[in-house]
Amino acid sequence: MVDSGQAHFDVFSTCPPSSAYGHDYSTRVAEVARWSERAGCRGILIYTDHSLLDPWLVAQLIIERTQSIRPLVAVQPLQMHPYTAAKMVASLGALYGRGVLLNMVSGGFRNDLSALDDRTEHDRRYDRLLEYVTIVKGLLAGGSPVTLRGDFYRVENLRLTPAPSPELMPDVFVSGSSEAGAETARAIGAVAIRYPRPATAETPTEDWPERTGIRTGIIARESDEDAWEVALRRFPADRRGQLTHQLAMKVSDSVWHRQLSEMAGAEKTDGPYWLFPFENYKTMCPYLVGSYQRVGEELARYHRLGVRTLILDVPPDEEELWHTRRALEPCLEEVAS
Repeated sequence: MVDSGQAHFDVFSTCPPSSAYGHDYSTRVAEVARWSERAGCRGILIYTDHSLLDPWLVAQLIIERTQSIRPLVAVQPLQMHPYTAAKMVASLGALYGRGVLLNMVSGGFRNDLSALDDRTEHDRRYDRLLEYVTIVKGLLAGGSPVTLRGDFYRVENLRLTPAPSPELMPDVFVSGSSEAGAETARAIGAVAIRYPRPATAETPTEDWPERTGIRTGIIARESDEDAWEVALRRFPADRRGQLTHQLAMKVSDSVWHRQLSEMAGAEKTDGPYWLFPFENYKTMCPYLVGSYQRVGEELARYHRLGVRTLILDVPPDEEELWHTRRALEPCLEEVAS
């Protein structure tokens, strides 16, 4: 957590994808997790799709090689029964004395869903996710057994033994870019994660769930010129990546994916908001690029909209996380004043 008086952000980094590394992947994961821990991140996101290693096993690796950071584990209901997910949370807590957080994924790539013979429409997948989380939270709370007769799951007097201690209960995160996702986040008290537009283009706080976060990369330096030099060097134009992005758009029904793609083709602004890495399929989130002060001012605008959680992109090195902390300082000072 990064805070200044009443102003604060819960900051998360992101685990590198296993598809980008070979036999040394476990070493890289441990490095990134330790960088994130030293930089004060609350947790580290481990996402999932059919091309990646199992996120629960990656989470266990992170727990074993760090001291306090919490894995934010992506959970796709099609891949694991809610009882199994609850058992995993309780088991890791019992073995290591550390809790994990749950990033509930409804599923956005149609090819992945059809490979599992799932034809459920976008909004109904959030109905399924609501039932899933209701069972998981009921099991982890202990006490009375859980009974639920829903459209997607049915359990009768189901009990989890042993239940985790209260301090290890997982917080839950849900994509909140669509109305269905935002409604589900409200219903289960989850943090609704948005892939944001520029802060000046976002809607007022009352349109968002009470607990809201954003996912964005940050490249900040002393001056705008220095920051953009780093950004353009790290994310050069890639025609193959652009074609891959276009293909991904055709097989995705994610609202956030479509929104970002539509903005990428719109007129560019002169602010720190940058979608070029997303357009070139180098990352799946927008970036904020500029001086510490300028990026901090943009973050302060998000904070005033109600954003309290910040999920960063995969850090290329430890130094980048400290540059991000420096950008958060003017943000929180402005909000606090």
